[in-house]
Amino acid sequence: MNLLNEIETIRKGNKKAVLCIIVQTKGSTPRKVGAKMIVKEDGSILGTIGGGNLEKTVIENGLQQIKKNEAKLYKHDLLHQHSMCCGGSVEIYIEPIQKMNKLYIFGAGHTGNSLAKIAADMNFDIYVIDDRKDYLNDINSEGINKMSLDYKKVLPSLPFDKNTYIVIMTYEHSHDRDILSYCIKQPYAYLGMIGSERKVKLTKKMFTEGKLATKKELDKVDMPMGIDINAEGPEEIAISILAKLIAIKNG
Repeated sequence: MNLLNEIETIRKGNKKAVLCIIVQTKGSTPRKVGAKMIVKEDGSILGTIGGGNLEKTVIENGLQQIKKNEAKLYKHDLLHQHSMCCGGSVEIYIEPIQKMNKLYIFGAGHTGNSLAKIAADMNFDIYVIDDRKDYLNDINSEGINKMSLDYKKVLPSLPFDKNTYIVIMTYEHSHDRDILSYCIKQPYAYLGMIGSERKVKLTKKMFTEGKLATKKELDKVDMPMGIDINAEGPEEIAISILAKLIAIKNG
């Protein structure tokens, strides 16, 4: 069983889990340093750190750390704590498997293309969405998911959570607003829309008067999008947007 592949699957999925690693042993123990086990939120496991009462307790510890979303080092005396006759001791580090940050880029134009390329090295699971297949074909960087679909049709199929970053930069204002009106009601880490001050002002007016969003919801949206660095051209604008994403990601 390849635990690395399982970890990658968990990072991209919606289920919570922890990785348990034996980091130190003394005396006789069923497994040695480096043995690993994944504990999922339903109590199921992948791999083993030795079985028996030790493993049962480690599963319980893992479920506790899933709830707390914190890493912790546990020390176990096998004889006195677990009645295991091998009699040694182990230290097991339990760490939550952190979710990969999803980045939805709506619009594969010059700026979207540039953003996808430079964000690919920043630990984002990137999806570029555009109904223009020829524009998507211009994106050749590895690790970027390309979705040539109608914006309205694709939105209900996309998963959103607190690790989702959303940037809106399509070729039509009406598309941008349609996407914004849907995404603003979803959970997210970041939601931004590109545009001029006039576009932003008009969007806020339309959303407020049409009761599409509250003022509180609109205030959470980053628009105009990015950090003001007097950017010019697609590449510099993409850098200003990525800088804002990193600032949000790092707290």
